[in-house]
Amino acid sequence: MSFWKNNRIQWRFQYLCLVITRWVVTKKMKEVKPLTDYILQYISLTEEETSYLVSKTHVKKYQKGDTLLLQGNICKTYYFILSGVTKTFYLDKAGLEHILTFCIENWWAADLGSLISQTPASYNIQCLENTSVLEIPFDAMENLYLKIPKLERFFRKIMERAYVATQNRITDAFSLSAKEQYTAFQKRYPQLEQRIPQYMVASYLGIQPQSLSRIRKKKEA
Repeated sequence: MSFWKNNRIQWRFQYLCLVITRWVVTKKMKEVKPLTDYILQYISLTEEETSYLVSKTHVKKYQKGDTLLLQGNICKTYYFILSGVTKTFYLDKAGLEHILTFCIENWWAADLGSLISQTPASYNIQCLENTSVLEIPFDAMENLYLKIPKLERFFRKIMERAYVATQNRITDAFSLSAKEQYTAFQKRYPQLEQRIPQYMVASYLGIQPQSLSRIRKKKEA
């Protein structure tokens, strides 16, 4: 009798473990769906490949004001934004903040130069809202490339696009007027102005907040 009782307890425990495992896997698959949907726009993945990719990612939630990366530290993680907003910026010797870019939902955040070369970062990355991200550690990316070679092509395309965007951003800073840069900002980040302070938009444009205020008034007139 004791044998059957112990067997039932063991069976129930194993069943409970299976249910919990399935629940955890299903929950994580739902959380990473924005990433897999994003990747599937570029390459196809088998169910096995998708499962392996998911196993190498970590979902993490940050509070407004939390820092993902500090200038001078080595960037060891690629962040995919599930919800929220981050800013990538550097502080000059006078302590003034210069914003390079904002990252919103379905965008990638990282200091690519630091991530690729594993050298100290030139930029900080900070959350401007409560932000959920999918983290892919640098070491995990190398394993992903070995296991799923087409992911290396995918990430190369993403990094190429980021490089081109940075080049265009530099070109715009030299060739466009402040008003034209503001218009370009609005096209690049629709609706973002409602989510961030005006002084950050001014920092991104490289102008004073008062100048941005005048530009906005003229556009609205």
